[in-house]
Amino acid sequence: MKRVTIPVAIFGLLVLAAGLAWHFYPVQILVFADRLRHPVEPAQAVHWAEGPQTPETGPRPPNIVLIVADDLGINDLTVRGGRSGVAGGLVPTPNIDAIARQGAEFIEAYAANATCSPSRAALMTGRYPTRFGFEFTAVPDQLAKYVPRYSQQDRLHPTIYHAELQGKAPPMEEMGMPAEEVTIAELLKTRGYHTIHLGKWHLGEAPEMRPEAQGFDESLGFMPGASKYEPDTAFAAKLPRDPLDRLLWMALTDAVQFNGGPRFHAGEYLTDYLSDQAVAAIRANRHRPFFMYLAYSAPHSPFQAEKSDYDALAAIKDNKLRVYGAMVRALDRGVGEVMAALKAEGIDKNTLVIFTNDNGGAWYAGLPDINKPYRGWKGTFFEGGIRVPFFLRWPDRIPAGEGLVMPAQHIDVFPTIAAAAGAALPAGRSIDGINLLPFVTGQEPPLRGRTLFWRSGGYEAVRDGDWKLQLSRNPPRIWLFDLRADPTERKDLSGARPDVVARLRTELAAHDREQSKPLWPALLEEPIRIDVPADAPWKPDQEYVYWPN
Repeated sequence: MKRVTIPVAIFGLLVLAAGLAWHFYPVQILVFADRLRHPVEPAQAVHWAEGPQTPETGPRPPNIVLIVADDLGINDLTVRGGRSGVAGGLVPTPNIDAIARQGAEFIEAYAANATCSPSRAALMTGRYPTRFGFEFTAVPDQLAKYVPRYSQQDRLHPTIYHAELQGKAPPMEEMGMPAEEVTIAELLKTRGYHTIHLGKWHLGEAPEMRPEAQGFDESLGFMPGASKYEPDTAFAAKLPRDPLDRLLWMALTDAVQFNGGPRFHAGEYLTDYLSDQAVAAIRANRHRPFFMYLAYSAPHSPFQAEKSDYDALAAIKDNKLRVYGAMVRALDRGVGEVMAALKAEGIDKNTLVIFTNDNGGAWYAGLPDINKPYRGWKGTFFEGGIRVPFFLRWPDRIPAGEGLVMPAQHIDVFPTIAAAAGAALPAGRSIDGINLLPFVTGQEPPLRGRTLFWRSGGYEAVRDGDWKLQLSRNPPRIWLFDLRADPTERKDLSGARPDVVARLRTELAAHDREQSKPLWPALLEEPIRIDVPADAPWKPDQEYVYWPN
């Protein structure tokens, strides 16, 4: 009898131990299992496909380089002068600024969403991401239900996990852009372009959703929404009050993939690595038309800096701000290297370069000035959450120094690039964006009467001309602003102008009827205060929204 009882008892203890381990350390177990299944190999050389050894004869369409930063605050660049830029201008960004000054800048430019993944879907398709159900950033259920555990416990409003939706989301790798969407890379291939993706993807990891299945001839980067910049570094800043940051430090490596192959370490600071590889890809393709989608992860958390960049910013005394500034410095240096490579190969004048960002600076960064002078953060539809830099440089076509005061949005990137390449827009589907080239070349006067929409679950916004309405269902709240008179959204006019509220609500309802059902549910809702970052003390009178993600 004892021979049977002892093994059963041991088995029971092992089951109990496994259950307790899964209860208390689910993320660590998932990360460990992933590393066992997909080990990260040492750094390896990347060999880009070589184009012709001599230039092609005849007229050549422009090369196109789309550069996208990640979580960059609208105040992080020094292009506006004065005290703009990180730490009041202590981190100059001359190379990014030069794209605006040598081309055109849209002063009132917007992301397609207040978080990264839907915005990237809009960049790739020219369509509102809600039009094809890409409404929420992907969060796997195994992770979502444990986020509240890592959240601040002293908040007035807790993180909400929707347990009733458990099991209703597809596997993480299937949360992405549907394969039937036509990407700008697929469209440009019909015009003979060689297409290259570098950096962040975050549009699905299933085989049919990966970049190499969505029109890119070559892809070097990472599929999730974030990456470490180095395996480890002494120049770092952690965000102890942010559950996302804690999970990123546990889960991430600096791993990249080339054309869907095994993951391997980048071997150098990730921002520098992507810049170096972009330069190599430009050299390989200098004699044929190419499209490069260069999606940096900087300055998205986790906050890690190169020693040389950190040392250069000794005037910044706060460690977190100094690390963040060093990340922006590396981003600007990388953009400069890309622009220098285009010039060195003699192709910069016939290259359309677009620089933008995926959303506003993040509330969880705990950096109060990154979206000044605007209210709001990533995860809100206030101007600070959706205002982004939007620069176009094409010396052969676009006059230098153009500053356009007209609303532009990520949905405009697709039709603008298509027009530059001479490609017809795909038939049989709605393209929500417009071609911006007539405005930056002076053929058409700037528009003021555009209507733009944003939606994430029960939180929506519309800008019609200079009027902007935000509608939140959790908490129930309406904000109406006149952006011409009040660009920083300080005076809510919803009570004074019910007529405008009614008209814009009608426009939102009509827009909603055209959108698709979300492809997966939002399992989490996170409270975000409008006017203070995540690490500020909670007070009852602070305005906030719940962001469904």
